[in-house]
Amino acid sequence: MSKYLNPSPQETELVGRWVISAGKIVDDDVCRRVDYLVNEGFVRLAVDASGWLTLYQDPLDGRYWELSYPESGQSGGGAPKLTVLTREDADEKYKLA
Repeated sequence: MSKYLNPSPQETELVGRWVISAGKIVDDDVCRRVDYLVNEGFVRLAVDASGWLTLYQDPLDGRYWELSYPESGQSGGGAPKLTVLTREDADEKYKLA
């Protein structure tokens, strides 16, 4: 079974981590899964004014996912995080039509 499957209905947050492997900082499996989802699985809908938050929609179940980088003190904002937003929160935050 692929680790890049779309999120199950029970999943509401995917938090990536950077780990040290052979003396190098590398993405963990969750980082790679987030990257796959935002580039291959989800539909990008909007970016906030800061450019650091992006709203996606899962075409399979219709849920809204926000991509963020919560470790802003790290280079490039740190590892990625995907969090489910309700339709109402997505509308309010991203001014969906």
